[in-house]
Amino acid sequence: MTEGALVLFSGGQDSTTCLAWALERFGTVETIGFAYGQRHHIEMTCRETVLASLARDFPRWRDGLAEDHVVAIDALGALSRTSLTQDMAFAMEKDGLPNTFVPGRNLIFLAFAAALAYRRNLKHIVTGVCETDYSGYPDCRDDTIKAMQVALNLGMERRFVLHTPLMWINKAETWRMARRLGGEPLIRIVREETHSCYLGDHTTRHDWGYGCGTCPACDLRAAGWRGFVAS
Repeated sequence: MTEGALVLFSGGQDSTTCLAWALERFGTVETIGFAYGQRHHIEMTCRETVLASLARDFPRWRDGLAEDHVVAIDALGALSRTSLTQDMAFAMEKDGLPNTFVPGRNLIFLAFAAALAYRRNLKHIVTGVCETDYSGYPDCRDDTIKAMQVALNLGMERRFVLHTPLMWINKAETWRMARRLGGEPLIRIVREETHSCYLGDHTTRHDWGYGCGTCPACDLRAAGWRGFVAS
């Protein structure tokens, strides 16, 4: 496809897999990342490393990798009282949601992404949200994304298409998708260079990559890896 796309790219496993998915399908692919006061700000550094590695190791994608954009929205972190933006223990809240949930985060990310896509004349927006194997965040649900697409299209008078390649697959299947897209070189990048750990630990090495090994994000990634290697 010769059209361009914009990928919400955090530097994590899911968004890296989505970026590879987009590079296989669109003529040019731009990326956008957000600095919002997250405890795991190391992901912003990992973004740059992953982008450089994709350009180096995948000649067929190199020309398609276009401009990278970083948006600072510190107000989101200041407004939120969550374990992703405050120094507090991970726990479940009374409403049944984990306190890693940052209210409005994905909605705000998509609104900013659409505003950028509007200026860059990009129709396709790709995000790694998932309803199958996730932490219970309501802004990751398929119904939320469909409603957001309608709102963005109405509010900006443009026909954006929100793509969610991971929506109905689990973490093991996400590893498999990465292997289908880029073989062992992409698996190596995901393991060695992406970041998922909520505590920002990018020094402790595991089979599945770097992280504390105990936070919810590490638990999901590790479980997915075990399912992947067992298949």
